[in-house]
Amino acid sequence: MFYVMPIIMEENTNNRRSFIKKTALAGLAGVAMPHLGFSADNETRANGLDTSVRPKVLFFDVNETLLDLTAMKQSVGDVLGNRSDLLPLWFTTMLQYSLVSTVGRQYQDFGIIGAAALQMVAKNHDITLTETQAREAILGPIRSLPTHPEVKESLTRLKNAGYKLVSFTNSSNKGVQTQFENAGLIEFFDERLSIEDIGKFKPHTDAYDWAARKMDVNPNESLLIAAHGWDIAGALWANWRGAFVSRPGAQLYPLAPNPEISEPNLKLIADKLIALK
Repeated sequence: MFYVMPIIMEENTNNRRSFIKKTALAGLAGVAMPHLGFSADNETRANGLDTSVRPKVLFFDVNETLLDLTAMKQSVGDVLGNRSDLLPLWFTTMLQYSLVSTVGRQYQDFGIIGAAALQMVAKNHDITLTETQAREAILGPIRSLPTHPEVKESLTRLKNAGYKLVSFTNSSNKGVQTQFENAGLIEFFDERLSIEDIGKFKPHTDAYDWAARKMDVNPNESLLIAAHGWDIAGALWANWRGAFVSRPGAQLYPLAPNPEISEPNLKLIADKLIALK
């Protein structure tokens, strides 16, 4: 008995260690192998909405989704000393600080935040840039951006098919009105919504809830069309439906649900939406 007890205790200890090790490995497998972890959840969540029927309202993001940002990217690259490689960093910094403002219960025009972010990126790379230069680089060209080539025809087809079209943007009310006037988009939309009226930037869930209430529809009757993975993620987390415009450089967020439609341009998305009954 004197020798048996330690052996039994050692076996129990080894069993516990083995159980803990196996549990930890199983958890890591869920992270390391998406097909066993979050992807299955993505599929379940995406399939949780009835995607066989038409949404009551189509909400459109504006910049990059409808409007071509090439001219603004060129302008921003110029003031960064022709460092076009810094453009992605500038945009992510702008998005980051729009969310910092939202979390801190503050609000500034998205373009103003963009100019501040541009100054931050410039300073980190020893580029001299005044506040005036930063604002002019963004606010000048962004007002007169052209649409992507397929946009107007696609909007016409969606409108003729009986859809209600609503723009929904992080830009200000005045800013998007000016953009639409200059791009010839005013006539296509039943309503223009700006988060300026709620003071919380997308992808905050409150922004999507507010937009659905404004249009008097349920979240699951709303579908967002956007060229930004973070915007699609926010909409789906708010129980909206989604259509992703996978323009060059745009990616979906792998940890978010998958939208029901993902196509490289608005024409192909319109084809699928028009086919719904």
